[in-house]
This record gives sequence, structure tokens and C-alpha cells, in this order.
Amino acid sequence: MEQKQYWNSVSENKQFTTPFQAEEFSKYIDPSSSILDVGCGYGRTLRELYEMGYRNLIGIDFSEGMIARGKSLYPELDLRVKADDTIALQDHSVDAVILFAVLTCICENEKQKELIQEIRRVLKPGGILYVNDFLLNNDERNLSRYQKFQDKYGVYGAFELPEGAVCRHHSEDWIFELLRDFETLRYEPLTFTTMNGHTSNGFYFIGKTEVEHADQSNSVFQSFA
Repeated sequence: MEQKQYWNSVSENKQFTTPFQAEEFSKYIDPSSSILDVGCGYGRTLRELYEMGYRNLIGIDFSEGMIARGKSLYPELDLRVKADDTIALQDHSVDAVILFAVLTCICENEKQKELIQEIRRVLKPGGILYVNDFLLNNDERNLSRYQKFQDKYGVYGAFELPEGAVCRHHSEDWIFELLRDFETLRYEPLTFTTMNGHTSNGFYFIGKTEVEHADQSNSVFQSFA
């Protein structure tokens, strides 16, 4: 089952449980800032920010079902379907990007790198990136499925769920390599409860772009406003 098809099929009932470190995030981003949630699902994180007084919010997700659910639950939020691999916003147009349990849905190293580059493009100089995701585990259940699916997906840590989703857990070395262009402001290993009720190693990361960086694209995109 393709990833998009899977997330559309569970969009009405899947509950996300991984906690957003809202208090820590608010130390770096004030309520007037423009915030983009990439892979927003049904808008759970943006709703939490909205309740804290943040208003300049946009969420994008490739699952039409998730966006439809979010619009129904939280009509006050600006939630949009992400049509392709690009982010339809101007270069250097947002103060912060949230990437919450999105890398786990992308198995390929190159695809993850492309997403991070696209995020860097839309972030303002000195902009903030918040990442929340999963790390490798060493219990027998996870070790077995990492080994089982390594050849199929070409990366250690990838696996299939029985219901059809493909997920990935990451090494810390890979996370720091992927995010090396960001100044690390905060990195914290955590233990999460997954969407299927298991526990997993995880982390949250808060980083900052350099004050000035080269334009990554000459494309013209829709403005944030």
C-alpha cells in the first residue's frame, strides 16, 4: 500500500500521541511569528499553538483525508494539501518550520535530504526548525524487523507495519548528518508512545539557520500570506 493511500485510509480515526515540546518551542518563537507545519496531519500541533496564542500558522500534508479531518475539527486553522515534493511558499518566508514525525515516514536518505533542503529554502535567515522523530531501538521486536526489511528498503531501521505503512527509525549519527546545516539549539533524547501503543526511542531537535545563506531556488512560489 502506498504511503498516501495508507494515511488517507486511517485519517478519520488515527490518533497521534507523541508530545510536542510546546514550552521549549515557545522560548525561540513568539506568537507573532509565521510558522509552517510540514506533514501536519490533522493539525494537532498547530491547534496546540493556536491555543497558546499563535495565529500566523499554516499546515501542509500530502494526505487529503488528514487535511479534511483537520478542517472539520479545527476550522480556524489554515490547512492545505501538499501537492508535490515542493513547498508552495516563497523563499525565506517563514520564521519557523515544524517537522513532527515526518522523517519516520520517509525511508530514503535522499528524499529526507531533499525535504530538509526545501525547508531551508522557505526558512528566513535565523529561522527555527523543530524536529520530533524516532530513533533506533534495541529490543528484539524492532531488531527483527529492521533486519527483515533492510534489503527491501536499502536502509537499516526501515520496516513495514501490518496495516501497510512503511516507517523508519534513525541513528543519531544520521540525524546529526541530516541536520548539519542548522545550529543546534536543543537536542533531547526521549521515549515516546507510538501511534500503535508501543514505546520507542525518540528525540526532539531545535535548530537555527545561519543568519545569511545562499538562495536555494529561483522558483516562484505562492506567498505565505
